[in-house]
Amino acid sequence: MATGCFVVRAVVADPADRPRFDHWYETEHLPEAVAAFRARRAWRCWSRTDPAVHVAFYEFTTVDEVEALAGSPALGALVAEFDRVWGTRVSRGREVLEVAGSGVVLGGPG
Repeated sequence: MATGCFVVRAVVADPADRPRFDHWYETEHLPEAVAAFRARRAWRCWSRTDPAVHVAFYEFTTVDEVEALAGSPALGALVAEFDRVWGTRVSRGREVLEVAGSGVVLGGPG
């Protein structure tokens, strides 16, 4: 079975919202999502290409685990909380990814 990732891409259009969003996502939303989803691990990034774009990755042992999130009470509760806090100020989309392979480390000891 392939490893799966649940990816949430958010667009925080107003630069004034970004510090608050960053703090909220790091201290509240990400830990709550990891616990609710039972993700193996999670990380998040801000785009250097478009500073309004924030992407969160949640890693799961299998793609089936990620696909089971659709329509789940856990996802529904987190979406409702996100909407309560951010309303229409932050748009977002979600993707289910299947890890196709692992990276090769070049230039290592040798």
